[in-house]
Amino acid sequence: MTDAAPAETFALSSSRHFPNWLAGSGASIAFTTYQGSKLFMVGVKPDGRLSVFERTFTRCMGLGVSSDGRALALATQVQIYRFDNLLADGGADAGGFDAVFSPHASWITGDVDAHDVGFGPDGRPVFVNTLFSCIAAVSDGHSFRPLWTPPFVSRLAAEDRCHLNGMALRDGAPTHATAVSRSDVGDGWRDKRRDGGVLIDVASGAVVIEGLSMPHSPRWHEGRLWLLNSGTGELGWVDLAAGRFEPVAFCPGYARGLAFLGNHAIVGLSLPRDNRTFSGLPLDEALTQRDAEARCGLAVIDLTTGDMREWVRIEGVVRELYDVAVLPGIRRPSVIGFKTDEIARLISIDEG
Repeated sequence: MTDAAPAETFALSSSRHFPNWLAGSGASIAFTTYQGSKLFMVGVKPDGRLSVFERTFTRCMGLGVSSDGRALALATQVQIYRFDNLLADGGADAGGFDAVFSPHASWITGDVDAHDVGFGPDGRPVFVNTLFSCIAAVSDGHSFRPLWTPPFVSRLAAEDRCHLNGMALRDGAPTHATAVSRSDVGDGWRDKRRDGGVLIDVASGAVVIEGLSMPHSPRWHEGRLWLLNSGTGELGWVDLAAGRFEPVAFCPGYARGLAFLGNHAIVGLSLPRDNRTFSGLPLDEALTQRDAEARCGLAVIDLTTGDMREWVRIEGVVRELYDVAVLPGIRRPSVIGFKTDEIARLISIDEG
């Protein structure tokens, strides 16, 4: 097994010290692009150079990591996959990869525009079902099982009313969710993109923060809830007592996808689309004020200072990312897809 090398479609570059920083962390990074239908895994080779591995899955969106780091959940256009690491801890295959994630289960959801995904308390995927404005679980006999709907959404309907997109999990249970608006009509969220965004407490249904601009990726880290205010390009944390968003850093791009590695946040950056969804946002003005242009890639942000310590840039056909995940304890991961015969030849046995 070797690194995929689609040099003809995109180019990936990084800050000078990013490979050393990543190697020193003892972890690796995975991220998705629905626009490019790719799952990327970035690690470090024994010689210190970056290892970039990619596989194709149609419309890759949310990416969840199990609590033990040995399983991944990936939301795609019509199904959610579970991948399992076939290698024992500390082992490596013939290609030098210390993790090989292979798809072992999937649930057909239909095209429900699944966004964030994670593992529930029972180890099965839960996800944000954006088309039906709810948080849902996979179902063995149906497309999905609704778990929670924002109180301002009057019924389940395939209308993407509020653009519910993100959820924060604690011990597998959703605690908070982000939506672009509180609309209760089909596609109504598009009229509130600039400042209609909300953070919602799942248990109570209360709106914790309002006035956000297309918020995404709420995540818990060391007892604090963080999120991306994508329409302004800001990473920040949530003062739950005061009901206030506290910006920590400006990100030069449409920020979406958030993970943590020690005292650093890893933020996915996208180029804004040339359409109404991404135009006219405060991000445009913020970039102009800084004499900067949006970029596609990853930003590594120091949580104490708000400085961008390292970065990864992607140029070419990949212009938009959706989710980012950290793979703890894995230095050089790979993943099995369906376009080659690897899936037919790589067989594991449960000797339980």
